[in-house]
Amino acid sequence: MIERRSPIIAAVVQAGSLAFDTPATIEKLGDLTSDARRAGADLVVFPEAFIGGYPKGHDFGAVVGSRTEEGRDWFRRYSDGAITLPGPELERIAEASAGVHLVTGVIERDGGTLYCSVIFLAPDGQLLGVHRKLMPTAAERLIWGFGDGSTMPVVDTPVGMLGAAICWENYMPLYRAALYRKGVQIWCAPTVDDRERWASTMQHIALEGRTFVLSANQYATRSDYPDDYHTSYGDDPDTVLIGGGSAIIDPHGTFLAGPDRNGEVILTAELDLGEITRGMFDFDPTGHYARPDIFTLTVDEREKPPVTFEPPPN
Repeated sequence: MIERRSPIIAAVVQAGSLAFDTPATIEKLGDLTSDARRAGADLVVFPEAFIGGYPKGHDFGAVVGSRTEEGRDWFRRYSDGAITLPGPELERIAEASAGVHLVTGVIERDGGTLYCSVIFLAPDGQLLGVHRKLMPTAAERLIWGFGDGSTMPVVDTPVGMLGAAICWENYMPLYRAALYRKGVQIWCAPTVDDRERWASTMQHIALEGRTFVLSANQYATRSDYPDDYHTSYGDDPDTVLIGGGSAIIDPHGTFLAGPDRNGEVILTAELDLGEITRGMFDFDPTGHYARPDIFTLTVDEREKPPVTFEPPPN
């Protein structure tokens, strides 16, 4: 049985990727993790697609019924910046984040398909779990594949039971119920949703799940993207493409830090896991406040590969 440390210091990093430059972004992750560690952090959470980048405003040359050669070139360039699991980039991320529990968004490449994923790393660099975004939103479906039920972990660690929902997965009530039932204590929400109303979603999940919520968003300007990266947002280097709004919320819905919209920042807060028990006194969404005689949920966690071999190849 894993011995819990409580209270802990959690850190949410609000920063932008260096888009299409994965080595430089991993170096930035290392620098920011070091800053969080010096602030006493035991757990550090980075935004969605931090490693590999979020191509805000790009259309990859696609409209219904047509793709351009230039768009294919951009997808190749984007794919070149994705990481494999396991792989050399993962080793460098583990080295850069040594000494803390790390949760970060990555763009994962598996064959010819990219996935918007979250990885969980132990302080010694061990990969504890991977979650692939189940449902990319809108035009994200052009560039990312869909995860399946085999990558929906809640990871048991000394700092608590860690789970993750990426951006609009947080709106999926059945996914939330699955993580609640798995005992999530620290709900990590890597995102790129910078709308002011996003904070209300994070507060609702904290209250509904009686869990700490760590929402990490990028703060990215046009200068974080290559010079030849053209979108409808224009080319002014100071234009804000992703505007932050990161926050840390306790199981009673109280904001412990943020929401912050003032640029790159590391938010920290002390988390006492005992507050979860206090919150469960009057509401446990998949326990005493559930009605399994009326409502039930079946979750299929089997991996769904498109090709299987029987018997397996040697």
